[in-house]
Amino acid sequence: MASTITHPPQPPRPPQRVERPPADAEPKVERRPVRQKSARRVAILGAIVLGVFAALFLRLWALQVLSGTTYVDQAQAQAFRAVRMPAPRGLIVDRNRIPLVTNATANAIQLWPADLSGNYNQRYRELKRLAYVTRVPLYEIARGIKQRRGDVATPVTVREPASGPMVSYLYEHSSEFPGVTIGRSYVRHYPYRQLGAQLLGYVGAITQAQLNRLGGSYDLNDELGQSGVESTYDSYLRGVDGEQRLHIDSLGRPMSGVQTAKLPKPGNTLRLTISVNLQKAAERALEDGIRIAQADGKWAARGGALVALDPRDGSILAMASSPTYKPAVFAGRVTTRQLAAAGLTNRTAAAKNYPALNRAIQATYPPGSTFKPVTAIAAMQEHLVSPYESLPCTGTYHSPNDNANQTFKNWDPYVNQQMDMPTALAYSCDTYFYQLGDRFYSTQSQNTLQKWARIFGFGQRTGTDVGSDVSGLVPTISWRHDRFTQKTDPCCWQVDRLWKPGNSIQLAIGQGDLLATPLQMARFYALIANGGKLVTPHVLLDVENPNGTPLPVPARPAPLQLHVDPAALQVVQKGLWEATHLPFGTSYSIFGSYPISIAGKTGTAEKVVSLPGYVGLQDQAWWCGYGPTQDPKLVVCAVIENGGHGGTAAAPAAAEVFSSFFGVKVRPTTPSKTD
Repeated sequence: MASTITHPPQPPRPPQRVERPPADAEPKVERRPVRQKSARRVAILGAIVLGVFAALFLRLWALQVLSGTTYVDQAQAQAFRAVRMPAPRGLIVDRNRIPLVTNATANAIQLWPADLSGNYNQRYRELKRLAYVTRVPLYEIARGIKQRRGDVATPVTVREPASGPMVSYLYEHSSEFPGVTIGRSYVRHYPYRQLGAQLLGYVGAITQAQLNRLGGSYDLNDELGQSGVESTYDSYLRGVDGEQRLHIDSLGRPMSGVQTAKLPKPGNTLRLTISVNLQKAAERALEDGIRIAQADGKWAARGGALVALDPRDGSILAMASSPTYKPAVFAGRVTTRQLAAAGLTNRTAAAKNYPALNRAIQATYPPGSTFKPVTAIAAMQEHLVSPYESLPCTGTYHSPNDNANQTFKNWDPYVNQQMDMPTALAYSCDTYFYQLGDRFYSTQSQNTLQKWARIFGFGQRTGTDVGSDVSGLVPTISWRHDRFTQKTDPCCWQVDRLWKPGNSIQLAIGQGDLLATPLQMARFYALIANGGKLVTPHVLLDVENPNGTPLPVPARPAPLQLHVDPAALQVVQKGLWEATHLPFGTSYSIFGSYPISIAGKTGTAEKVVSLPGYVGLQDQAWWCGYGPTQDPKLVVCAVIENGGHGGTAAAPAAAEVFSSFFGVKVRPTTPSKTD
């Protein structure tokens, strides 16, 4: 029997304790080794971050350490407002340094639009009160604000000059007018009132168009010369503004007095060739000539011009234009009412006969018989006539070249005798010069007379510095072709555009379509007086800084010596002397017994004029000449609009100017009614 082996019983094992992780614990993730590529990316990112922080640190260090003082100064500067200190404009004086234009100190009420309330109603109330106090229309203030939109550094000049009561009231109620300040300004002053008004010109507020053109250091509060020498030499007369700094708080209220940062620099003094005494005499003589013409029944004589210049260099000694105006109307605040009353607006200018017009350089007239010396010199230069060749002077003339057989009349219908050139000039025989015109028409070039007229300065600007002058008109064949076309002259253009014998005949005596300014005529008579030199008329003598030191100025053109036969000039000079010294001379009644030897020529030129309620032909009265005849020092040329005969109105006016220049007194004479 098999036996069974038994093992002793094993003691039981204690139960195994299994620890469970808490419910909110994250499960363990086995980290894998970081790859080499990822490590490179981390390094680059870290470098970028470090670079950014380094740049920020360096910038912060630069701002605080290197530029700290600069930015502190700028921050403090923002608490200051720059206030312009206007510079006084330069003076204008005559040749003897007698002041013609000066300055007067004035108060200016200014408004800083940036300081106005942002509330529309409050803003409107303040501006309305300011308009009431300053007596300036609200729309003008609003227009100034609109012009400076976006420009917080330029104030609006509300009123200049401002009266004492206005300034006192604004000072006392400054808290009620935020943004309103009182500044100092200068306005033009005219010691002799209207003397030389058109020649001197005036100063006015710069326009937006001018500002756009000039730019640079100009702003809308600047003034600019608008006409005359004020405009021509504005760059010399204009000073350099200074600057003050006003400490203000965050509301723009002043916290202390002003501090001068830069002193203004006054403009330079302009010294002119004008003589005050001769200018007075010229304006007085012109008015006397107009009165003489009116007394002679010339009701339309309401204006004219007179020029006096030195024939040796073209210095203008006097330039008068009538009617005139007072330039002070443009000084300070300009109102439409004041301008209208002076005839300086488009609506009133015609009724006042255009007082702003400088008739010496901007008005043109047919010169009439004062042009005959041009014809005489040109005819002798072209060998169309010898100076002592006798030609018939008759009451009428018929051209052999004129198929229409037109009758051309002489100013004296009863004359009938042979005359040489000096006598024809002295007597101003029209029919003598009609024959010369016919000879010019018969030449191969029918523009020969026009060529000499242009050589003598007609049909072009004189180059004067008085202001913008006009060129006048020398009619030519090509001009007629351009003037009369099928469009402008549909009925008759094919006939009107032709150059006919009558055109040359009329041109020979300064009539027809020929137009010239008084300054052009004075320039030509200077050429006769000085022996054939064409001068450039000018008024600038020199420019001096405020200390009186002369400044360099552009050189003016030297007199141009023309190729004119001296013998021909002597013949014309003889004829002009006979015109004033021989009994048959057209201005003998004025200069026959004059204590100074004067030579000159009268002229009576027909012109179609348009006046209120009248359109028709009127005679323009001329006289041009020089003296003393042996050593000419003064040329005078006068024209009286619609004044009748040259010997009646223009010659006496010229005689007054000669009397003032030479310091002689003459007894009044009875003018003669001549051409």
